[in-house]
Amino acid sequence: VQLQASGGGLVQAGGSLGLSCVVSGRSVANYAMGWFRQASGTEREFVAAIRPGGRTYYADSIKGRFTISRDNARDTVYLQMGSLKPEDTAVYYCALDNLFRSAIGDSNYYADRRTYDYWGQGTLVTVSS
Repeated sequence: VQLQASGGGLVQAGGSLGLSCVVSGRSVANYAMGWFRQASGTEREFVAAIRPGGRTYYADSIKGRFTISRDNARDTVYLQMGSLKPEDTAVYYCALDNLFRSAIGDSNYYADRRTYDYWGQGTLVTVSS
């Protein structure tokens, strides 16, 4: 299983950016996917998740500004980011929970890094003020 994240870059505050995560070896339709981020000197934190049935979860810090979605035909998960702030600057990682069509868990479960079994390499997002 491999996850390849892309789409990071430099953007001004207030701008938008879209990230992609292409998955090989699994069908994203059948597995929960998450986005996390890690700013320099901090722990990796939850951003958003999408379950096999389509239910989504978001961190409070980005709710209303970011949207997670997926394209099952392309086995790709997206994170559309808007109204970006300098504090959104971080390396963004996508991750996959290797439970097939899992129906367990709540928002805390999908926000926990330990839920996810596979991780992408990360893509850097820098928001300038």
